[in-house]
Amino acid sequence: MASGSYMPPAVQRVEIPKATGGTRPLGIPTVADRIAQMVVKNRLEPILEPQFHDDSYGYRPHKSAHDALKLARQRCWRMDWVLDVDIKGFFDNIDHELLIKAVRKHTDCKWVLLYIERWLTASVHMPDGTVQIRDKGTPQGGVISPLLANLFLHYAFDMWMKREFPVVRFERYADDSVPRRHAPGT
Repeated sequence: MASGSYMPPAVQRVEIPKATGGTRPLGIPTVADRIAQMVVKNRLEPILEPQFHDDSYGYRPHKSAHDALKLARQRCWRMDWVLDVDIKGFFDNIDHELLIKAVRKHTDCKWVLLYIERWLTASVHMPDGTVQIRDKGTPQGGVISPLLANLFLHYAFDMWMKREFPVVRFERYADDSVPRRHAPGT
C-alpha cells in the first residue's frame, strides 16, 4: 500500500430499507477494497481516537449506541430543553476539501492521504447500471467511512459546540445528537 499502486475500484450502491420508511443508500466496496480500507483505518484510528470528544459514540471502540442512549436518558431528565438533531444525508454530503484538511491536521503520511482521496472520489455503480462520479460524500458501508465521518463531525459539530455553546452538553452517535441544557437562570 505504501507504494501508492493500489487503485480502489468503484463501490456498488445498494438501497436498504429504513425502519422509519424510505431507504438508506450504502456503498459496498469489494473484499480487496475493504482490506485496503482496514489497513488505512488501523493506521489512522489510533491517532484520531484520543482527539475525539468524550460524548461522541458512533463507530468508536468500546462505545455504542446503547451507551449514548443510557447517558442521554440519565442527563436529559435534569434539563429544561432538549433537541434531537439528525443531519439529513450526512454521509453523502461531506465536503471532501474540508475532510482532507481535517485528515492532514493529524497525519502527513502520503500514502494514507492518497488512498483517502482515492476512496472519496471513487466512482459508484448505481442500481440502474449507471456509474456516478462523486465530488462529495463518503459511502456509508465502507470500512473507512465511519472514522472519516467522525473526524469531519469532530470539527464541524463537536468543536463548534464546544466553542460556541460551551455550557450545552450533548451525546452524538454519528450524525445524530442530543444537545440540551438548563434554561438560563435555573
